[in-house]
Amino acid sequence: MNVCRHCIVSGRVQGVFFRDTTMRMAIELGVSGFARNLADGTVEVLACGHEGAVDALCQWLSQGPDRARVDNVVCETQEYQSIAGFTVR
Repeated sequence: MNVCRHCIVSGRVQGVFFRDTTMRMAIELGVSGFARNLADGTVEVLACGHEGAVDALCQWLSQGPDRARVDNVVCETQEYQSIAGFTVR
């Protein structure tokens, strides 16, 4: 089953290669979507793909890369969208 999840990640998540590492993890898992910095210091992630792979990426977001400090992750399931690839915006 394919799903999309829209997530907002807060903490020390900008300037620590969070988006780039998220993209690499998503590609490894076969998940499409995007990651982008928001003006309030959070990172927005849209992850679409097989439910198990999306779940794995969402779980990884709660840890992030080594230099990050994730305080909170809020994910909401959205209607599935067919998106090609994963990009950093």
